[in-house]
Amino acid sequence: MLTYTIADSPMGPLLLAGTRKGICIARFGNDKRRLERDFRKETESVRRLRNSHPLRKWTKVLTGYLVGLKPWPLLPYDVRATAFQRRVWKWMRAVPSGKTYSYSETAKAIKQPAAARAVARACATNPVALVIPCHRIVPKSGGVGGYRWDSDRKRQLLELENR
Repeated sequence: MLTYTIADSPMGPLLLAGTRKGICIARFGNDKRRLERDFRKETESVRRLRNSHPLRKWTKVLTGYLVGLKPWPLLPYDVRATAFQRRVWKWMRAVPSGKTYSYSETAKAIKQPAAARAVARACATNPVALVIPCHRIVPKSGGVGGYRWDSDRKRQLLELENR
């Protein structure tokens, strides 16, 4: 069973879904109804319950972070992943708030220096934005690069962490 909620945040509606083990979906949207409709369609074969505990607690912590009242939280997550994705995501969770690394620096850090493109793919397929802070990984050439929930949100997250 999945529990889920949709909360207001400074970066738009935030949908969180989780199991007893942790958060399995964290995504931004522009419209709450569409965000929920897409989530329901994606999870139609799964039993869902809205606004359940402990999801409310995790939501409060994340929205507190997004308004600048709380530090980045190390919350539990429960996602399926390849061994490579797990290594990348584990490393990204250790990146301090406000610090950025390039895709190639990340590949070197996980001891796979030729895997910069695979690191970028692991970031792009991250289903739990914020919980695994892929926004801290940026292009070596400069700028913030792409972000699953748009580059403006990525820029806002990086600015938030640099205050």
